[in-house]
Amino acid sequence: MYELVKIGSNSYYINCPAKIGLYVDHDNEVYLVDSGSDKDAGRKVRQILEKNNWYLKAILNTHSNADHIGGNRYLQHQTGCKIYAPGIDCDFTRHPLLEPSFLYGGYPPKDLRHKFLMAQESDAEYLNAEVLPDGMTMLPLPGHFFDMVGYRDADDVVYLADCLSSKETLKKYQIGFIYDVAAYLNTLEMVKTLEASMFVPAHAEATNDISLLAQLNIDKVHEIAEKILLLCRKPLCFEHILQKLFNEYGLTMNFEQYVLVGSTVRSYLAWLKDTGKINVNFESSLPLWSNT
Repeated sequence: MYELVKIGSNSYYINCPAKIGLYVDHDNEVYLVDSGSDKDAGRKVRQILEKNNWYLKAILNTHSNADHIGGNRYLQHQTGCKIYAPGIDCDFTRHPLLEPSFLYGGYPPKDLRHKFLMAQESDAEYLNAEVLPDGMTMLPLPGHFFDMVGYRDADDVVYLADCLSSKETLKKYQIGFIYDVAAYLNTLEMVKTLEASMFVPAHAEATNDISLLAQLNIDKVHEIAEKILLLCRKPLCFEHILQKLFNEYGLTMNFEQYVLVGSTVRSYLAWLKDTGKINVNFESSLPLWSNT
């Protein structure tokens, strides 16, 4: 774990639970794509930098989920590096309490205020093209989270963040987190057509062909949507839909899964409602979702 893998003349990734991209610019200046899950991840990254006599110029966050920004604070304090994050995700990076609050829909209980869902604050600035090293471009990847981006570097390596999951992850967790289902599907359709020397998804193996995995993720979204539509042949409240999905997929309910999968199922319901496939009616002060 935390092995440095070279994939281009100046391109690497650090193999860890949420892969960290690493690009070496001139004068041994390094740009990281994300920073890992916590202070310990940041410490291991710093050791890799020191071993190679590299200087950390900036962290380029793809989005603000805690497992991608958890090393920010430590590395910034240790190196003085800049941190950049895209759009709304920059605000979440500055104020990480926003993530569990968003997921829970109110002030989160202590069960949700921990490093898995809430990183430490870091002094992030808004990402723009001018702060990137020569030859690197941003790749908008909305859907999984608010303003998530990926990056294509000068070696034609594409870092894909959380826009898709491995086959094994899909099989284990079944319902991956999605904020905007329509945007997520559009992103996957775009990613399916991309070509690059190497693709580095955060939660799947690096590969030079991403199309099959993109399609697998697309198929999973449609599978879940169909299950929801079948469940809603008779009117159901949200909690019962969620319960039936957990039972259908053999998932284990705990507070974290309740908010992560629950938020995602609400996103599916919103998408299905906006596309005219499902309705919500309020009966006896209870919102009931039904297949149209």
